[in-house]
Amino acid sequence: MGSLESGSTASLKRDPVLRSSSSLSGRTDRSTFLQRQRSRFSRFFLFKKLDYLQWICTVAVFLFFVVLFQMFLPGSVVEKPIKTLRDEEFSSGDLFFLKEYGILDFGDDIRFEPSKVLEKFRRDAGELNLSYAFNRTTLRYPHRKPQLALVLADLLVDSQQLLMVTVAAALQEIGYEIQVYSLEGGPMHGIWRNLGVPVSIVQACDRADVTVDWLNYDGILVNSFEAKDMFSCFVQEPFKSLPLVWTIHERALATRLRNYTSNRQIELLNDWKKAFNRSTVVIFPNYVLSMMYSTFDTGNFFVIPGSPAEAWKIDTRVKSEKDYLRAKMGYGPEDIVVTIVGSELLYRGLWLEHSIVLRALLPLLEDFSSDDNSLSHLEIIVLSGDPTSNYSLAVEAIAINLKYPSGVVKHVPMDTDADNVLTASDVVIYGSFAEEQSFPDILIKAMCLEKPIIAPDLSTIRKYVDDRVSGYLFPKGNVKVLSQAISQVISKGKLSPLAHNMASLGRVTAKNLLVSECVEGYALLLENILRLPSEVALPKAITEIPANLKERWQWHLFDSVSDLKNSNTTTRSYSFLDKFEEQWYRTQLERSAPVIAADDSFVYSIWLEEKRTEMENARKRREEEELKDRSEQYHGNWDEIYRNAKRADRAKNVLHERDEGELERTGQPLCIYEPYFGEGAWPFLHHTSLYRGIGLSTKGRRRRADDIDAPSRLSLLNNPYYRDILGDFGAYFAIANRIDRLHKNAWIGFGSWRATARMASLSRAAENALLHAVQTKRHGDALYFWVRMDMDPRNSLQLDFWSFCDAINAGNCKFAFSETLKKMYGLKHDLESLPPMPQDGDTWSVMQSWALPTKSFLEFVMFSRMFVDALDSQMYHEHHSSGHCYLSLSKDKHCYSRLLELLVNVWAYHSARRMVYVNPETGAMHEQHRFKNRRGHMWVKWFSHATVKSMDEDLAEEADTDRSLRRRWLWPSTGEVFWHGVFERERNRRHQEKEKRKQKSKEKLDRMRRRNKQKVIGKFVKPPPEDDDTGSSKTTVLIGNSR
Repeated sequence: MGSLESGSTASLKRDPVLRSSSSLSGRTDRSTFLQRQRSRFSRFFLFKKLDYLQWICTVAVFLFFVVLFQMFLPGSVVEKPIKTLRDEEFSSGDLFFLKEYGILDFGDDIRFEPSKVLEKFRRDAGELNLSYAFNRTTLRYPHRKPQLALVLADLLVDSQQLLMVTVAAALQEIGYEIQVYSLEGGPMHGIWRNLGVPVSIVQACDRADVTVDWLNYDGILVNSFEAKDMFSCFVQEPFKSLPLVWTIHERALATRLRNYTSNRQIELLNDWKKAFNRSTVVIFPNYVLSMMYSTFDTGNFFVIPGSPAEAWKIDTRVKSEKDYLRAKMGYGPEDIVVTIVGSELLYRGLWLEHSIVLRALLPLLEDFSSDDNSLSHLEIIVLSGDPTSNYSLAVEAIAINLKYPSGVVKHVPMDTDADNVLTASDVVIYGSFAEEQSFPDILIKAMCLEKPIIAPDLSTIRKYVDDRVSGYLFPKGNVKVLSQAISQVISKGKLSPLAHNMASLGRVTAKNLLVSECVEGYALLLENILRLPSEVALPKAITEIPANLKERWQWHLFDSVSDLKNSNTTTRSYSFLDKFEEQWYRTQLERSAPVIAADDSFVYSIWLEEKRTEMENARKRREEEELKDRSEQYHGNWDEIYRNAKRADRAKNVLHERDEGELERTGQPLCIYEPYFGEGAWPFLHHTSLYRGIGLSTKGRRRRADDIDAPSRLSLLNNPYYRDILGDFGAYFAIANRIDRLHKNAWIGFGSWRATARMASLSRAAENALLHAVQTKRHGDALYFWVRMDMDPRNSLQLDFWSFCDAINAGNCKFAFSETLKKMYGLKHDLESLPPMPQDGDTWSVMQSWALPTKSFLEFVMFSRMFVDALDSQMYHEHHSSGHCYLSLSKDKHCYSRLLELLVNVWAYHSARRMVYVNPETGAMHEQHRFKNRRGHMWVKWFSHATVKSMDEDLAEEADTDRSLRRRWLWPSTGEVFWHGVFERERNRRHQEKEKRKQKSKEKLDRMRRRNKQKVIGKFVKPPPEDDDTGSSKTTVLIGNSR
């Protein structure tokens, strides 16, 4: 064929006049004949009235089109000097020698490598092994299955639902439990129910009635970008750290994101970026799609090849559509249409690959007549590129160079009409020699359309296509073998029987292609990103997935669905994006614009009236101030001013507006506090006067609510490490710190918002029963709780107290308790220091939902502060540096919060408190672990108030006297530091201040007594009144002092 430069431009014939003039211009003699020739040449231009500018423009336009032709090729044709190629070399067969010339570039360097995700998997695996080395023991108690939440945009029937049903069925077989949440209903509800998966219809998380505790799940799977509204849940605390896998199948968002970038819609672009950044892993079904979204790749993109989208789309097509499309495109029923397809990526060697395939198709022209009246014609379509490129010029130049008849070869952009072109085709040739990372989607589409395919023997194609069985394979770049393959597929102007057999078998192969890779890919991904707690059973190995679940998509589950063909995912995707943009802009306007009432005239009249009132009041105040300045004012003496100032200072801290909830709580005997962290917990908090929220973070507090800011009461909670590791105990310490300034009720309670999400909070009847029991002192100094351990989902085997504690703490609960109590009480010898918690048929409290007398609560906090300090001293260094502790099998920022969850049971049992269970629905009360059953089991001596109080005073004295101690010590930061020495020091300080004030008063009186008074110089004597008739003048008498 030769190079494109030498063969694509035809030789230009010069005009004889121009040729003579050019030859004459090279001579040096000045004969008259030469002058006569030049004058004729001049007269030619003058008489023809040609303008020199026209010639210059003609040359410029020609050069412009040459440059434009080179620019719109997929890559630079020649980037370095190319040796001349002989036609014998080109047709010799193997074209790999072209790489030596720098011409043939198969695009092997264009690859997507999820290096950051793979590196994270390796790093997490190394840290997991390291944690096993750190742990004293590594025990797992398989008491429940791992829980997964699958979030869908809707329940309409489409290929994405088929993929997720297939994956969910396989995951169930290896031990996962799945719950489906959908924003909309649909016919898929019945299919999921038949699969044994519960389905719930929820609303977007910006609604106030969303009541899903996502912490109940070990991982979240989000399918499709149309479920974007649910991300407002997952970007909030406390759901921010949950593993989230987002699967994106659509290209519509990639196209729209490019529009956002070009239109500089930065805020809308950032809104989508937040969703991409929040995802732990973003999954794409092919590598090309991941590159289309590469702008938003923060290192969490991953590809799991395999999708039934192409097979689903073809399965819903009408078979008679082929004849209609061929007639529409101008092809006759006897014509042979060969379509050349390739990689969706553009690279420099693409034009040359197409020229190789076209060269191999040249012998077919001999079997077809070039007469227009013939019934059979050869039609070749090059399906590649996009509508914006000018690749058609390159295809046309190649066809002309290979001497194809005009109109036989034409180019069609892939994004324009790929489905219709493939439907109308008879043979599909994959003309790209680039090593693909997964099986090309375009070939899956062609095989599903039952078209015989001819493809190079690339590794990803050879793995799934059997040569001469489901397709025809040829060595990459070998024109000779490619020509032989084409001649066996198309014989004498018709498709051969071999081609029909390959097409039929290829369709069966393509319908369930890459199912195993897809199912195993999801299972392997979840195995790498999920960090299951110690009470959760590990899923089975991937190799144990049944063969029938990973060999074919679950088509049979969709046989009963009637509207299988009524779903157009592309149209639906663009419609969703339009609605999303409209809603997003409306939300932005509502946030930026002031709130306007429905009746504008009414609001305007109120505004005018208020403005007039303010102006009138300002005028009156100004007049009063002016009159005040003109008249004498009594300011009082200095003592009165001082007393008024002190009175104002004392009243300044109590002059705040009290809402209805605070006023109602004043007269109640009980107040239940609900600790929470982040906006995700807001929907689960109560709004009645019996409850009051306490935010563990200032940033996540509810607006316009009477909630307590815990960090402002306990500065330790400003440290994120201790805020996470203490959990609800951080709220306990914050409230107990100077409790008389905040809590003025006789009883205090705490409720977990997670218990509310589990429907285990107190009903109205239970609240009344608890208040009545508290007011009547029915059980005296008792611990009331309403969430039972034997009904906890983590305790499905009904374990005893210490076994359950071990199960949720990696088997090290008893060891941690024992070591902590030894350190807390200062026991040097190796004794058994685990308090007994007998199994007597009763139950215990979990989930931090209980109530106590306020005095007993302060005693419990006193004990808990010392316990937490002793626990922290033995775990801080390892956990703070590596994130691992022996109470968890992996990194866990809530290391010993599960152990502290059960601490109130140990304290209440061994401090001889009654323990009463309150039924959260009916309010019925049942005393647990009665005193007569506790005899011989309680450690009253170690948990009595006197013992705990003396230990607390000893720690306070150490912290107060040794202020220069530089060691890290948690206990002083968890609350008040008080002992009798502090009281003595405060009394002495007040006594010293009182003595100083007395001394100052005494000195002041002494100064006043010794002060010299100024002597009177003289007095003014008022003269007597004079008579008017005398007319005598007034006299002034100055009487001096006599000496």
